[in-house]
Amino acid sequence: MGIIPVRWTDECVEMLDQRLLPTEEVWLKLNTYNDVADGIRDMVIRGAPAIGVSCAYGIALGVKQFVGTNVDDLEEELEYICDVLSKTRPTAINLFWAIDRMKQTFRKAKEEGKSLSEIKQVMIDDSKAIHEEDIEAQRLIAKFGGELLEDDSNVLTHCNAGALATGGVWGTALGVIRGAVDQGKKVMVFADETRPYLQGARLTAWELLEDNIPVTLITDNQSGHIMKKGMIQAVVVGSDRIAANGDVANKIGTYMVAVLAKQHGIPFYVAAPMSTVDFDCPTGEEIPIEERDVKEVTHIKDIQLAPEGVEVGNFAFDVTPNEIVDAIITEKGVARKPYVESLRKMREED
Repeated sequence: MGIIPVRWTDECVEMLDQRLLPTEEVWLKLNTYNDVADGIRDMVIRGAPAIGVSCAYGIALGVKQFVGTNVDDLEEELEYICDVLSKTRPTAINLFWAIDRMKQTFRKAKEEGKSLSEIKQVMIDDSKAIHEEDIEAQRLIAKFGGELLEDDSNVLTHCNAGALATGGVWGTALGVIRGAVDQGKKVMVFADETRPYLQGARLTAWELLEDNIPVTLITDNQSGHIMKKGMIQAVVVGSDRIAANGDVANKIGTYMVAVLAKQHGIPFYVAAPMSTVDFDCPTGEEIPIEERDVKEVTHIKDIQLAPEGVEVGNFAFDVTPNEIVDAIITEKGVARKPYVESLRKMREED
């Protein structure tokens, strides 16, 4: 089955602690929805699809543990649970997509006159369905995206958009690479280290080594050099939110990689499920950009690298404009420009 970074049990939600990878593989038991919220906020788990799945499980856990006897009271509790989870990671739209879906599931069950215990089970079942649907979406992304990569090609990726960043097994950007390999193609990966949190160095490199896919780790500032030398044939990244016009928010540094790819005539592909597309967000200008603790920049774990008192910027994401995105790979197929039309058509196919 491959890597599954989050899972449901009858007692709790379990997460693989990605903060400790690659040197330690530790599973945490998150016993309440507040624990799940902390796990998302503190990056025990990260990546937009994985955040969405984890959020759904957190809601289901909170509903399951509700001790009242009235459906209306449970509805009030659900609103509070969702509010807590909504404040964890502002850029990842899958978080809010999962909240909206779980609320709709509750409302439908209530309108159907289901009992309190039945509603709890329906919510648990739908959280599991969200997880299963995510894995299936990745499989299709891998299939469609794998067809875009050429045999004997070198692919650059930024951050970690692998199984660890999703519900598991395939991943989005790494799913495209895995899909190409499954199709019999020879693919070698260059992984940006992805400062400051080092998701490429710690997580992407670990995943690919686990799958025996050739990978070379590079510092972020080497990308332009290896593109200029003709060493890269495609760039594939994931996304945390895609605007309706195809502007793409992804891990900080993605925009620079996309500009370099455009300069050197290298296709720049984005892989993400349709749940990452925010049709209520017209352009990338409206996407909220998370700012994180400055210690992620000034320290590596407990080791201080920067002088005390220096001003620090730590934007977690940037936005790549749609005009330099060559394709958006989804479970519905490959979207091309103009994205306003192609993405809308894919949504209408649901």
